[in-house]
Amino acid sequence: MFGKKAESTKSSQQLPPFFQELADAASKSKTTPLSELFSSNPNRATEFCFRQGSLQFDFSKTHLDQPTLSLFAKLAEESGLLVERQKLLSGQVVNPTENRPALHTAMRASSPNEEIQAQHQANSKMAERVRSGEFKGASGTQYKHIIHLGIGGSALGPQLLLTALGFGRESEFNTHCVANVDGHALKPAMDACDPMQTLVIVASKTFTTTETLSNAHSLMKWMSEGGVADPKSQLVAVTASPEKSEEFGIAAENILTFPEGLGGRYSIWSSVSLVAMIVLGAPAFESFLRGAEQMDHHFATSPVEQNIPILAAMMDLWYGSSWHAETRAQFAYDSRLGALLPYLQQLEMENNGKNITRTGEQVNWQTSPVLWGGVGTDAQHAVFQLLHQGTHLVPTEFIAVIKAGHELEEHHRCLLTNCFAQGAALMKGRSTDEARDLLPESTEADTAELLAHSKTFSGNRPSTTILLDQLDAQSLGSLIAFYEHRSFVSGTLWQINVFDQMGVELGKELAKSYQEVLETGDFGSLDIDESTRNLLKQTLG
Repeated sequence: MFGKKAESTKSSQQLPPFFQELADAASKSKTTPLSELFSSNPNRATEFCFRQGSLQFDFSKTHLDQPTLSLFAKLAEESGLLVERQKLLSGQVVNPTENRPALHTAMRASSPNEEIQAQHQANSKMAERVRSGEFKGASGTQYKHIIHLGIGGSALGPQLLLTALGFGRESEFNTHCVANVDGHALKPAMDACDPMQTLVIVASKTFTTTETLSNAHSLMKWMSEGGVADPKSQLVAVTASPEKSEEFGIAAENILTFPEGLGGRYSIWSSVSLVAMIVLGAPAFESFLRGAEQMDHHFATSPVEQNIPILAAMMDLWYGSSWHAETRAQFAYDSRLGALLPYLQQLEMENNGKNITRTGEQVNWQTSPVLWGGVGTDAQHAVFQLLHQGTHLVPTEFIAVIKAGHELEEHHRCLLTNCFAQGAALMKGRSTDEARDLLPESTEADTAELLAHSKTFSGNRPSTTILLDQLDAQSLGSLIAFYEHRSFVSGTLWQINVFDQMGVELGKELAKSYQEVLETGDFGSLDIDESTRNLLKQTLG
């Protein structure tokens, strides 16, 4: 464990007994290569492949076998996972540090409670006001530009929806999602938009987020200089703190809300996705919700041996704790899913990047893997060398779409064959004898052996392939819900609180105090190390 234990932390938690059972199963599995699992079981490809709606999950190239599958079912019962699942889905408190439920599944229920239903109706009404031109900018005409401001889930969610579902779709709106407080992120949006015809959506749960409000102030100044008499009239607030939005000066009719129990990384199901509702339309967003609800139902009712999020999460825990895999690689073989990785990085590493249990004790085991990856085929020429011949065990996940969103069929076949070939190569590998046989006869003897060894691949490297029949709002909703439930299950098994994010607070607090120092130039009362002091002084010039 890095760093010293926090003084307020209780004594270390004892390793749960099921971790040892997982380790024992791993010891047995490590003696059997993946290729032998296929040769010994001709039905393996179908036995460990599961379908939910338009999504297919192929776990056959992992070390999962029937004894381990039975062990997973036993552990789900013994660990209390099934009880925690019920608490989550029934709206009970599952976030003990903040004493809150987690309401993301409630947001997409077909029959939501009155409060959530009213919020959805308000979101749809606002989207229609913008789409119809009822809500006009200073020019008196329909908005042509939308700048969405948010950070974390308040930006990653809308960006994912727009990039994944907006391909080939004609839109009346020029949209920009800006998260970073860096002016190099905001300036291009300003340059591309007409302030007189720009709607600004300010998404902040607390409406105190420094980066988001700084960008909002800059945009209001930009609009004022561009001839907008009342810039705040072109702002829409999306928040769980409507009173703060009103204090900011945004009219009550332009404030959309979402529940306090909806964390930022789950806010994609709420009014935070207003920009996507405007561009994609209300029917698409409704289909997105229904796709997620289908995965919710599967997660709630399917037995453990067939429960896709539970199986994926248990393999995450298994590979992490028993195989010492500290990272997981993820590659989307579809450019429309280029925004999926950063979205999932936040989901997984904010959820489970923790070393304190739900009861405040120190964790003695590995929790969240480091999630990394890219987009295929670009990533093949950048990082796959490490996956195939590196010294790290990296469980790898491929996501592909069977039906393309374009007519370039030859390109799509090439893309898919590359995706499937990578998984096959990771599993199969290549022996030195096989590599030697592939060398041209003209190869000089003194270099042939070096080449043969250099072209040897160990294989036996696990991968999962997720196939979408097509990428649409419904399949995307199911896919994101799968990852949410997977993250919840693994965090529950690791005995941590999935739903708080205390680790991001300290840096934010220090940044605020440093900002005050830079404004006054007074370092006197600041408790600060010399390195940071010198860096701040350079900022002052």
